[in-house]
Amino acid sequence: MDSLTIAGRTFRSRLMVGTGKYQTFTEMRDAIEASGAQIVTVAVRRVNLDEREESLLSYIDLDKYFLLPNTAGCHTAEEAVRTARLARAAGLSNWVKLEVIPDDGTLLPDPVATVEAAEILVKEGFVVLPYTTDDHTVALRLLDVGCATVMPFGSAIGTGQGLPNPERLRRIVELVQGRVPVVIDAGIGAPSDASLAMELGADAVLVNTAIAKAAQPVQMARAMALGVEAGRLCYLSGRIPRTEVASPSSPEAGLIAAGSTPATTKS
Repeated sequence: MDSLTIAGRTFRSRLMVGTGKYQTFTEMRDAIEASGAQIVTVAVRRVNLDEREESLLSYIDLDKYFLLPNTAGCHTAEEAVRTARLARAAGLSNWVKLEVIPDDGTLLPDPVATVEAAEILVKEGFVVLPYTTDDHTVALRLLDVGCATVMPFGSAIGTGQGLPNPERLRRIVELVQGRVPVVIDAGIGAPSDASLAMELGADAVLVNTAIAKAAQPVQMARAMALGVEAGRLCYLSGRIPRTEVASPSSPEAGLIAAGSTPATTKS
Protein backbone atom coordinates (compact mmCIF):
# COMPACT_ATOMS: atom_id res chain seq x y z
CA MET A 1 0.00 0.00 0.00
CA ASP A 2 1.22 3.54 -0.70
CA SER A 3 2.78 5.49 2.13
CA LEU A 4 1.37 8.22 4.37
CA THR A 5 3.29 11.47 4.86
CA ILE A 6 2.65 13.86 7.75
CA ALA A 7 4.77 16.98 8.27
CA GLY A 8 7.48 15.56 6.06
CA ARG A 9 7.65 12.22 7.87
CA THR A 10 6.63 9.09 5.97
CA PHE A 11 4.83 6.04 7.38
CA ARG A 12 4.03 2.82 5.57
CA SER A 13 0.84 2.14 7.59
CA ARG A 14 -2.32 4.22 7.35
CA LEU A 15 -3.68 2.79 10.59
CA MET A 16 -2.93 4.61 13.85
CA VAL A 17 -3.77 2.95 17.16
CA GLY A 18 -4.35 4.05 20.73
CA THR A 19 -3.13 2.52 23.98
CA GLY A 20 -6.08 2.91 26.34
CA LYS A 21 -8.70 0.47 27.65
CA TYR A 22 -6.68 -2.75 27.29
CA GLN A 23 -6.91 -5.30 30.08
CA THR A 24 -3.12 -5.62 30.30
CA PHE A 25 -0.05 -3.92 28.89
CA THR A 26 0.96 -7.23 27.31
CA GLU A 27 -2.33 -7.40 25.41
CA MET A 28 -1.80 -3.82 24.28
CA ARG A 29 1.71 -4.61 23.04
CA ASP A 30 0.55 -7.68 21.10
CA ALA A 31 -2.37 -5.80 19.52
CA ILE A 32 -0.13 -2.95 18.39
CA GLU A 33 2.19 -5.48 16.79
CA ALA A 34 -0.70 -7.22 15.01
CA SER A 35 -2.08 -3.93 13.71
CA GLY A 36 1.02 -3.12 11.71
CA ALA A 37 0.62 0.49 12.83
CA GLN A 38 3.63 2.73 13.23
CA ILE A 39 1.96 5.70 14.95
CA VAL A 40 0.85 4.92 18.49
CA THR A 41 -0.99 7.49 20.60
CA VAL A 42 -0.67 7.75 24.35
CA ALA A 43 -2.43 10.07 26.77
CA VAL A 44 0.18 12.23 28.48
CA ARG A 45 -1.84 12.14 31.69
CA ARG A 46 -1.60 8.32 31.79
CA VAL A 47 2.19 8.30 31.66
CA ASN A 48 4.43 8.59 34.69
CA LEU A 49 7.04 10.86 33.19
CA ASP A 50 9.40 10.43 36.13
CA GLU A 51 9.41 6.63 36.39
CA ARG A 52 8.98 4.71 33.14
CA GLU A 53 9.87 1.25 34.41
CA GLU A 54 6.88 -1.10 34.23
CA SER A 55 4.74 1.72 32.90
CA LEU A 56 2.83 1.91 29.65
CA LEU A 57 5.90 3.21 27.84
CA SER A 58 7.99 0.22 28.87
CA TYR A 59 5.76 -1.94 26.65
CA ILE A 60 6.18 0.21 23.55
CA ASP A 61 9.36 -0.17 21.51
CA LEU A 62 10.21 3.45 20.77
CA ASP A 63 12.73 2.37 18.15
CA LYS A 64 9.94 0.66 16.24
CA TYR A 65 6.91 2.87 16.86
CA PHE A 66 6.39 6.61 16.56
CA LEU A 67 4.91 7.88 19.81
CA LEU A 68 2.18 10.50 19.46
CA PRO A 69 1.33 12.11 22.83
CA ASN A 70 -2.26 13.28 23.15
CA THR A 71 -3.96 15.75 25.44
CA ALA A 72 -6.85 13.48 26.40
CA GLY A 73 -8.54 14.61 29.59
CA CYS A 74 -8.00 18.31 28.93
CA HIS A 75 -11.17 20.40 29.22
CA THR A 76 -9.80 23.78 28.11
CA ALA A 77 -7.36 25.19 25.61
CA GLU A 78 -5.09 26.24 28.46
CA GLU A 79 -4.96 22.71 29.89
CA ALA A 80 -4.20 21.22 26.48
CA VAL A 81 -1.38 23.66 25.78
CA ARG A 82 0.14 23.05 29.20
CA THR A 83 -0.04 19.27 28.73
CA ALA A 84 1.61 19.43 25.31
CA ARG A 85 4.41 21.56 26.72
CA LEU A 86 4.90 19.08 29.55
CA ALA A 87 5.17 16.16 27.12
CA ARG A 88 7.76 17.97 25.02
CA ALA A 89 9.77 19.04 28.06
CA ALA A 90 9.81 15.40 29.23
CA GLY A 91 11.30 14.35 25.90
CA LEU A 92 8.24 12.53 24.51
CA SER A 93 7.77 14.48 21.29
CA ASN A 94 7.09 17.87 19.74
CA TRP A 95 4.19 16.18 17.93
CA VAL A 96 0.86 16.25 19.70
CA LYS A 97 -2.60 14.89 19.07
CA LEU A 98 -4.65 17.80 20.32
CA GLU A 99 -7.85 17.04 22.20
CA VAL A 100 -9.96 19.63 24.01
CA ILE A 101 -13.08 17.95 25.37
CA PRO A 102 -15.04 19.97 27.95
CA ASP A 103 -17.90 17.49 28.49
CA ASP A 104 -16.95 14.07 29.86
CA GLY A 105 -20.47 12.85 29.13
CA THR A 106 -20.51 13.37 25.37
CA LEU A 107 -16.72 13.45 24.77
CA LEU A 108 -17.32 15.84 21.89
CA PRO A 109 -14.48 18.25 21.05
CA ASP A 110 -14.76 21.99 21.59
CA PRO A 111 -14.06 23.45 18.13
CA VAL A 112 -13.35 27.00 19.35
CA ALA A 113 -10.96 25.92 22.09
CA THR A 114 -9.31 23.41 19.76
CA VAL A 115 -8.53 26.11 17.18
CA GLU A 116 -7.29 28.41 19.96
CA ALA A 117 -4.94 25.79 21.38
CA ALA A 118 -3.77 24.69 17.94
CA GLU A 119 -2.79 28.22 16.99
CA ILE A 120 -0.70 28.62 20.15
CA LEU A 121 1.03 25.26 19.77
CA VAL A 122 1.83 25.70 16.08
CA LYS A 123 3.47 29.05 16.86
CA GLU A 124 5.55 27.29 19.53
CA GLY A 125 6.88 24.77 17.01
CA PHE A 126 4.60 21.81 17.70
CA VAL A 127 3.39 19.48 14.96
CA VAL A 128 -0.32 19.54 15.76
CA LEU A 129 -2.79 16.78 14.83
CA PRO A 130 -6.16 18.07 16.07
CA TYR A 131 -9.18 15.94 16.96
CA THR A 132 -12.26 17.84 15.83
CA THR A 133 -15.87 17.61 14.70
CA ASP A 134 -17.04 16.71 11.19
CA ASP A 135 -17.72 20.39 10.43
CA HIS A 136 -15.73 21.39 7.34
CA THR A 137 -15.54 25.05 8.42
CA VAL A 138 -13.65 24.02 11.56
CA ALA A 139 -11.40 21.77 9.50
CA LEU A 140 -10.50 24.69 7.25
CA ARG A 141 -9.81 26.93 10.23
CA LEU A 142 -7.44 24.32 11.69
CA LEU A 143 -5.73 24.12 8.33
CA ASP A 144 -5.36 27.91 8.27
CA VAL A 145 -3.59 28.01 11.64
CA GLY A 146 -1.02 25.47 10.43
CA CYS A 147 -2.09 22.04 11.70
CA ALA A 148 -0.31 19.05 10.18
CA THR A 149 -3.51 17.04 9.78
CA VAL A 150 -7.23 17.37 10.29
CA MET A 151 -8.80 14.61 12.40
CA PRO A 152 -12.62 14.70 12.29
CA PHE A 153 -14.59 12.14 14.24
CA GLY A 154 -16.57 9.40 12.55
CA SER A 155 -18.88 9.40 15.57
CA ALA A 156 -18.47 9.97 19.31
CA ILE A 157 -15.49 8.41 21.08
CA GLY A 158 -15.99 4.82 22.13
CA THR A 159 -19.48 4.44 20.66
CA GLY A 160 -18.58 2.13 17.78
CA GLN A 161 -21.33 3.78 15.73
CA GLY A 162 -19.14 3.97 12.66
CA LEU A 163 -19.66 6.76 10.13
CA PRO A 164 -23.33 7.82 10.26
CA ASN A 165 -22.61 11.03 8.31
CA PRO A 166 -20.21 10.00 5.53
CA GLU A 167 -21.07 12.95 3.30
CA ARG A 168 -19.82 15.40 5.93
CA LEU A 169 -16.51 13.54 6.03
CA ARG A 170 -16.37 13.39 2.25
CA ARG A 171 -16.77 17.18 2.15
CA ILE A 172 -13.80 17.63 4.47
CA VAL A 173 -11.73 15.30 2.31
CA GLU A 174 -12.64 17.27 -0.82
CA LEU A 175 -11.65 20.59 0.76
CA VAL A 176 -8.54 19.54 2.66
CA GLN A 177 -6.97 16.62 0.84
CA GLY A 178 -3.76 17.43 -0.97
CA ARG A 179 -2.93 20.12 1.60
CA VAL A 180 -2.72 17.99 4.76
CA PRO A 181 -3.82 14.41 5.48
CA VAL A 182 -7.34 13.73 6.74
CA VAL A 183 -7.47 11.17 9.55
CA ILE A 184 -10.82 9.78 10.71
CA ASP A 185 -10.58 9.54 14.47
CA ALA A 186 -13.15 8.04 16.88
CA GLY A 187 -16.34 6.04 16.51
CA ILE A 188 -14.98 3.25 14.33
CA GLY A 189 -16.40 -0.05 15.55
CA ALA A 190 -15.50 -2.61 12.90
CA PRO A 191 -13.09 -3.10 9.99
CA SER A 192 -15.93 -2.22 7.61
CA ASP A 193 -16.07 1.25 9.20
CA ALA A 194 -12.33 1.69 8.72
CA SER A 195 -12.67 0.54 5.13
CA LEU A 196 -15.50 3.01 4.46
CA ALA A 197 -13.43 5.85 5.89
CA MET A 198 -10.63 5.02 3.49
CA GLU A 199 -13.06 4.57 0.56
CA LEU A 200 -14.25 8.13 1.19
CA GLY A 201 -10.71 9.30 0.56
CA ALA A 202 -9.42 9.68 4.11
CA ASP A 203 -5.66 9.33 4.36
CA ALA A 204 -5.69 7.31 7.58
CA VAL A 205 -7.81 6.21 10.53
CA LEU A 206 -7.12 6.11 14.26
CA VAL A 207 -8.66 3.24 16.23
CA ASN A 208 -8.54 2.45 19.93
CA THR A 209 -11.71 1.22 21.63
CA ALA A 210 -12.81 -1.08 18.81
CA ILE A 211 -9.55 -2.98 19.17
CA ALA A 212 -8.95 -2.76 22.91
CA LYS A 213 -12.47 -3.79 23.94
CA ALA A 214 -12.96 -6.52 21.32
CA ALA A 215 -13.32 -10.08 22.59
CA GLN A 216 -10.03 -10.86 20.84
CA PRO A 217 -8.08 -7.57 20.60
CA VAL A 218 -5.08 -9.00 18.77
CA GLN A 219 -7.25 -10.54 16.04
CA MET A 220 -9.30 -7.36 15.77
CA ALA A 221 -6.12 -5.31 15.36
CA ARG A 222 -5.19 -7.43 12.37
CA ALA A 223 -8.73 -7.16 11.00
CA MET A 224 -8.57 -3.35 11.23
CA ALA A 225 -5.31 -3.34 9.31
CA LEU A 226 -6.91 -5.37 6.54
CA GLY A 227 -9.96 -3.09 6.50
CA VAL A 228 -7.77 -0.02 6.07
CA GLU A 229 -5.80 -1.68 3.30
CA ALA A 230 -8.94 -2.79 1.45
CA GLY A 231 -10.53 0.65 1.72
CA ARG A 232 -7.42 2.41 0.47
CA LEU A 233 -7.08 0.07 -2.51
CA CYS A 234 -10.75 0.59 -3.31
CA TYR A 235 -10.31 4.36 -3.27
CA LEU A 236 -7.25 4.22 -5.49
CA SER A 237 -8.97 1.79 -7.88
CA GLY A 238 -12.05 3.97 -8.37
CA ARG A 239 -15.31 2.26 -7.46
CA ILE A 240 -18.19 2.18 -9.92
CA PRO A 241 -20.87 4.86 -9.53
CA ARG A 242 -24.20 4.01 -7.94
CA THR A 243 -27.07 3.94 -10.43
CA GLU A 244 -30.84 3.71 -10.24
CA VAL A 245 -31.13 1.00 -12.88
CA ALA A 246 -29.59 -2.43 -13.27
CA SER A 247 -26.88 -3.09 -15.82
CA PRO A 248 -26.04 -6.55 -17.21
CA SER A 249 -22.65 -7.95 -16.29
CA SER A 250 -22.21 -9.74 -19.63
CA PRO A 251 -21.60 -7.72 -22.82
CA GLU A 252 -24.56 -7.58 -25.20
CA ALA A 253 -22.46 -7.57 -28.36
CA GLY A 254 -22.25 -10.95 -30.02
CA LEU A 255 -25.19 -12.49 -28.20
CA ILE A 256 -26.99 -15.28 -30.07
CA ALA A 257 -30.45 -14.11 -31.12
CA ALA A 258 -33.34 -15.76 -29.35
CA GLY A 259 -34.76 -18.70 -31.33
CA SER A 260 -31.74 -19.11 -33.59
CA THR A 261 -29.85 -22.35 -33.94
CA PRO A 262 -26.15 -22.24 -33.17
CA ALA A 263 -23.95 -23.09 -36.13
CA THR A 264 -22.36 -26.49 -36.04
CA THR A 265 -18.91 -27.40 -37.18
CA LYS A 266 -18.67 -30.02 -39.94
CA SER A 267 -16.37 -32.94 -39.23
